[in-house]
Amino acid sequence: MEDFLRRAGERVWGWPMMLLFLGVGLLFTVRLKGVQFRRLGTALRLIRPGAGKDGISPYAALCTALAATVGTGNIVGVATALAAGGPGALLWMLLAAVFGMATQYAEGFLAVKYRRKDKNGFFGGPFCYIEQGLGKRFRWLAVTFAVTGASVGILGIGTTAQVNSITGAADAFFPSGTAFILAGRACSKTVVITGALTTLASALVLLGGAKRITKVCEALVPVMTALYLLFSATILFCCADRIPSAIALIVKSAFCPNAVLGAGAGVSLKLAMRMGIGRGVFTNEAGLGSSPIAAAASDETDPVKQGLISMTGTFIDTIVICTLTGLCLTVTGAWNAPLKGVQITDAAWKAGLPWAERLSSSVLVLCLIFFAFATIIGWNFYAERCVQYLTGEKPWIQKLYRVFYLLAVAAGPYFTVSAAWDLADILNALMALPNLTALLLLQNRVVYDTLRFMPAKRAKK
Repeated sequence: MEDFLRRAGERVWGWPMMLLFLGVGLLFTVRLKGVQFRRLGTALRLIRPGAGKDGISPYAALCTALAATVGTGNIVGVATALAAGGPGALLWMLLAAVFGMATQYAEGFLAVKYRRKDKNGFFGGPFCYIEQGLGKRFRWLAVTFAVTGASVGILGIGTTAQVNSITGAADAFFPSGTAFILAGRACSKTVVITGALTTLASALVLLGGAKRITKVCEALVPVMTALYLLFSATILFCCADRIPSAIALIVKSAFCPNAVLGAGAGVSLKLAMRMGIGRGVFTNEAGLGSSPIAAAASDETDPVKQGLISMTGTFIDTIVICTLTGLCLTVTGAWNAPLKGVQITDAAWKAGLPWAERLSSSVLVLCLIFFAFATIIGWNFYAERCVQYLTGEKPWIQKLYRVFYLLAVAAGPYFTVSAAWDLADILNALMALPNLTALLLLQNRVVYDTLRFMPAKRAKK
C-alpha cells in the first residue's frame, strides 16, 4: 500500500500539476498587478478581532482558515519536504506561496461574491462560485469539488496526517512498550492512548457545531502561532552566523540539487519542486479551495476586503512560519539527519535552542499538538460544508458525517508517516483540480470587479 501511494503521488504531482498551481498564481499576480505586494499592508491592517453580525467575523473566519492550514504541515510537512527534496524545496515552497497569495485573494473574493445565506448565516465556497458564477451546466464540477472536499476531510489533511503526527510526537517523547501489532507494525501504548485522547477531545469540540469550532480556533491560533514563532526565532538568533550559508545552500540546491548535494543524495530538480510545491499546498492550501469556505461564512460584505484578508493566510502560514521552520532545519543540519517526520524538527530544536533538550522537545510537542488539533477541527468545518452542499440542510446527515470523521481521527494513528502524507498529497491534487479550473474560467470576473469595487484612492485606474 505504501509503495502504491508513493507511486500514485509521484504521478499526480508531476509537471502538469505543479505548473498548474504556479501558473494560476502567476496569472492572477500579473492580472491583478501584484496585489499581494501592493496591498499586503492594507490586508494586514484589516485583520482585527471583533464579533460577527450575520455570520462570523472576518477575524474569526481567518482564524478558522489558519487553524486548518497552520498545522503539522508547518512542522512535519516542511521537515519531510527538506528531507526528501533537500533544502532547495523550501525555495519552491516560498515561490509557490508568493504566487499563491494572489490565488487566495481570488478565492476569498469569489467566496463572498457568490455565497448565499441560510438559516445559520452565510454559506459558500468553490461549489457556490462554480455553480453560480459559471452556471448550472458546470454543476458537475461543483459536485466533484464537494465530493473530493469531503473525502479530503476524512482521509487527507483533516484527519490521518494530523493525528498521525500527534501520536508520533507523543510516542517519541514518551516511549512505551508495544500494545499490539497491526499489519506488521508495532503500535505502542503511547500511540493508542494519545490517539484515543485526541479523538475524545475532537469529539467534545466537533459535537458543539460550527460556532464552537470558530471559538476554539480564535483562542488556539494566536497562542500557538506566537509560541512557535518565539522558539523558532530563538534558534535563528543562536545560529545567526550560519544563516548566510544556509540561505546560499537553499538557493543553490533549489536549481542544481545534484551539483550541490551530490548525485548520491538522489535529489532531482523535479523532486525538489514536487516536495516544495506539494507540501506548500498542504500547509497553506492556496488553490485547494478550502479557505474560501471559511471566507464565505464571514460577515464581511466587501469581496475585495475579504479577498485581502484571505490572502494574509498564505503570508502568515508559509512566508513567515514555514520559512522559519525551513531555516531552523537548515542552519542546524537536521534536514539531513536519518530521521522521520517530527523527529527531524525535534533534532533541530534540540541542537539549536540554548537549554535542556527535554524542554525543547516538550515545547515542540505542545506546539504540534495545538497545531494538529486546530487543523482537525478546522477541516471538519470545511468538510461539513461540502456535505451540506451535496445533501442540503439535513442536520442528521452532517451528524452522521461527523461520526465518520471522528472514526477517521481514531484510525489515523495506525497509518505510517509516509502513507498518511502521500494519501494527503493525492487527495489535495484531486480537490484542487475543479477549483483551479473554476478560477481560470472566472478570472475576468475577479480582475474587472476588483478594479471596480476597490476604493478609488487605493486603486490605480
